[in-house]
Amino acid sequence: MLSVRKAVGALVAVLLIGAIGVGAHDLERTQVTLTFVADGAFVLDIANDPAWLLLRLETFAGGEVPSGMTMAARDARLRALSPVFVDRVVLFVDGREIRPTNAEYLPPREERPGDLMPPLATFRLRGRMPSQARHLRWLYGLVIDPYPLKIRRADGRAVTEWIHGSDWSGVVDLSGQFRQVTRLEVARDYVALGYTHILPKGLDHILFVLGLFLLRLRVRPIFAQVTTFTVAHSITLALTMLGFVSLPSRIVEPLIALSIAYVAIENLMTDRLRPWRIVLVFGFGLLHGMGFASVLSDLGLPRDEFITALLSFNLGVEAGQLSVIAAAALCVMWCGQRPWYHRRVVVPISLAIAAIGGYWTVARAFL
Repeated sequence: MLSVRKAVGALVAVLLIGAIGVGAHDLERTQVTLTFVADGAFVLDIANDPAWLLLRLETFAGGEVPSGMTMAARDARLRALSPVFVDRVVLFVDGREIRPTNAEYLPPREERPGDLMPPLATFRLRGRMPSQARHLRWLYGLVIDPYPLKIRRADGRAVTEWIHGSDWSGVVDLSGQFRQVTRLEVARDYVALGYTHILPKGLDHILFVLGLFLLRLRVRPIFAQVTTFTVAHSITLALTMLGFVSLPSRIVEPLIALSIAYVAIENLMTDRLRPWRIVLVFGFGLLHGMGFASVLSDLGLPRDEFITALLSFNLGVEAGQLSVIAAAALCVMWCGQRPWYHRRVVVPISLAIAAIGGYWTVARAFL
């Protein structure tokens, strides 16, 4: 019994430590657009969350972000750090580096009621390609998460390539046709994006699914809750991406955190699946779907393969959730029918999840 207590205690500690400072979604939220014009000039727009951007650039500059900085001071400091930012961007054309001739910092616009996430700040770099340029490769040395690189040609054609964090892009042919991305490649990229949004990045969604799993280690209760949650978040994910539903992140994110706390607290009060829980799980699923949509709203969906990308992302999310359930089942299934399971496993883990959810609710609503 002592080993069970130690294992549960270790898990609780990991959850509490991992939750400090963890937000709902990716902090980087990178968007990159490279636009060419007929005379060889280019405009490179690189958008990120300004708070994250300042933290990263100060790290490379050897400085620190002071506490209590106003948005105006933040934007002024980011503008001053433009040379540091340019050093983290590499455009390699035909075997040699092309440096931008101008860098401009564009502060985020004011937040609007329909925004799912806070607006992004943009560094706009300008330059010119050499005559007879044939091949381009791109590297952005600040990020670790996947992001889309959108390339717009002077003739109006465009292509989007997914870059995996700090990896180099593929070779872009500047002189000829762009290779069209196939439907299978779109599906593969968006399944991976949906999966990684759960594992390892989606701690809030992981905790919610764990809360659903812990209540009863029987197939029927787990299946009923997970199916209800899946149907609900699929509905709002689709409706939000199609523009029929929209709630700002300052409302959605605290409610998602509150849903995590509620499920965990209910686990402390009962060991049975009550009818009202299914109804609440459906409502919470609607909120989580809007959270998933905020990721796709930042990254965008290809117009030609909108449905493929949307379904593939959702499939990736489901695969991530099933992986969480499978891992949890392997850890606790052997003791799920023991008389002490609820007292020694469900209670301490649910207390930790409830504490994290409560902390996030307050932090997202007021901090």
